[in-house]
Amino acid sequence: MIPAIIALAFLAILLIVLAVAGVRIVRPYQRGILEQLGKYKATKDPGLHIIIPFVQSLQTIDMREQVVDVPPQEVITSDNVVVSVDAVIYFEPTDPQRLVYNIANFFLAITKLAQTNLRNVIGDLSLDQALTSRDQLNMNLRQILDDATDKWGVRVMRVEIQRIDPPPDVMSAMHEQMKAERYRRAQVLTADGTREAAILAAEGQKQAAILAAQGIRERQILEAQGQAQAARELADAERYRQETIAAGEAQAIEVVYDAIHQGRPTNDLLAIKYLDALKGIADGRATKIFLPLDAGGLYGTLAGVAELFRDGEGAGVPSVAPDPARAAARSAARSVASSAASTQQRMPDAGSAPAQPPQQSHPVQPAKRTQSEAPTHERVAAPAAGVPAGWTAEQWAAYQRGEGAPPGWTAEQWAAHQAAQREGR
Repeated sequence: MIPAIIALAFLAILLIVLAVAGVRIVRPYQRGILEQLGKYKATKDPGLHIIIPFVQSLQTIDMREQVVDVPPQEVITSDNVVVSVDAVIYFEPTDPQRLVYNIANFFLAITKLAQTNLRNVIGDLSLDQALTSRDQLNMNLRQILDDATDKWGVRVMRVEIQRIDPPPDVMSAMHEQMKAERYRRAQVLTADGTREAAILAAEGQKQAAILAAQGIRERQILEAQGQAQAARELADAERYRQETIAAGEAQAIEVVYDAIHQGRPTNDLLAIKYLDALKGIADGRATKIFLPLDAGGLYGTLAGVAELFRDGEGAGVPSVAPDPARAAARSAARSVASSAASTQQRMPDAGSAPAQPPQQSHPVQPAKRTQSEAPTHERVAAPAAGVPAGWTAEQWAAYQRGEGAPPGWTAEQWAAHQAAQREGR
């Protein structure tokens, strides 16, 4: 009885062990490789699977993306620089059957394959290209490794170069080169900044000069306009002043003219005014005298007027009643006659006629002419005995006979004088 119980218990334990060994679970990120009696039978998907213990076996394969670290290795570039390179490979299994049956040690195989291809790819590049073309290196390595691992049921997702370390001396030279390049760039940037500053300063000075010139021009224009306006105002004021003065003088002349005509001046008053004017001309202080009439007629007139106002000093010479006004007139006539006589004596040629007043401001000395060259009306005979100065013998004889007027007198003046003389008698 007891042996039977032990046998049943052993059988139960065996069944339990066989049941546990025959139940297998495949995870979602796994795939199962089912083998029966050492031969591939099927690939199992995730889930619960029952196998026959000791007859069938189930191997799970992780289908997630995995990473392989390629250890550093020495690589020689095309410019004979030895650099140390390491990389990282990311792969993803695509076929668990080929991954199990086509490659024995996948990690070792992918590591060695990556190292050899790193030597080939970087060996074709120079150091500068290897340092600056990492993206191209990654793409080339991924393409090579993906093609090589396709039969292994693996897809290479990407390859990343972690480090490229040149030798210390090359690193030092690169640092010096970098410093020189940065210094050159700094110098170029400084020069560019200086140039831009100079250009901007020149542009500013140019604009300032243009604005200053425009300001000066506008100021000069305004000043010129102001001066022109002031000149116009001054000219208008001067014109108004002159017009006012001219109007006043015109009114004064009209008043004087009306007063003269209303006063009805006689020939004696006109003769006195004429003698006053001649007295101012022949004051004896000038070396040259310009007279408005010919010298002979002027001297004759002066002498005749002087003789007219004599109080009985010449026989047959007309005279007027003595009064203070006439005494003053006689005194003025005598002084003018004496001044004219002295002037005639100072002249270089008694027979030459005085020149007419020139148009210029400085007098011109007339050329000397002989008595024969002078015109007939300018010829003056030499005074005879008893003949007043400035009179010719014929004029004096005609005057004594009462047939001729004094030299320089008009017929109207002589007629008025004779009428006044008759009224005085």
